[in-house]
Amino acid sequence: MKNFDYHSPKEVKEASKLASSKSVFLAGGMTTIPSMKLGLATYKDVINLKGIKKLSGIKVSGKVVKIGATTQHAEVAKSKEIKKSIPSLAALAEGIGDPQVRNRGTIGGSIANNDPAADYPSACLALNAVINTNNRSINAENFFKGMYETSLKSGEIIESIEFEIPSKSNYQKLPNPASRYAVIGVYVARYKGDNVNVAVTGAKSCAYLDKNLSDALSKDFSTSSINGVNISSKGLNSDIHASADYRANMIKVFC
Repeated sequence: MKNFDYHSPKEVKEASKLASSKSVFLAGGMTTIPSMKLGLATYKDVINLKGIKKLSGIKVSGKVVKIGATTQHAEVAKSKEIKKSIPSLAALAEGIGDPQVRNRGTIGGSIANNDPAADYPSACLALNAVINTNNRSINAENFFKGMYETSLKSGEIIESIEFEIPSKSNYQKLPNPASRYAVIGVYVARYKGDNVNVAVTGAKSCAYLDKNLSDALSKDFSTSSINGVNISSKGLNSDIHASADYRANMIKVFC
């Protein structure tokens, strides 16, 4: 690991001013630290966001659950407010990694990293999330751009994520037995008016909304409607964990 300057700002503005093309924001460090240790990434400045109090915490108001960016996975999993309002989100957080990861990793860090097999991006898409930064608010559909790529700009910091509370929702995944990342993960959320979102992770370069499954379940919220949907394997990931054809089948199974 090469030398770097470490910063621990107390305010978002201070953190943003420290940012440059040669810096990185540090939240839980679950991806950043291993990447630096292995020499896969080097930075001149490491800016730790954990000292900024306004970036953590959970608040439920009306039809929205608001979670601060540096809130740890374990906090989301244990939150009584989230278990009551969106129990599927608490269950998702409980299934991330292992206890060490859940007690260090943060929701903002996961979303900003946008690993193609991460769990939270699918929650953001299914639950009509809005990602609030220090400069703007971004709808989840416009936030995730590709593998490890988001719409965040240089110096832009995620402050919180707002999730719309559904009438029904559930997240199911086929976890990699070692990492607990999703080989396939499917998040289904139903809203009043029978509108349904089906978000998938682990299948492509980043999480996405499956329009065909969403439309089918919006018309008929039953397993029979899923059976009639064709999931093409074209463009799906194929690796040592699962082929594209297998992933296509598992999307329907887990939906």
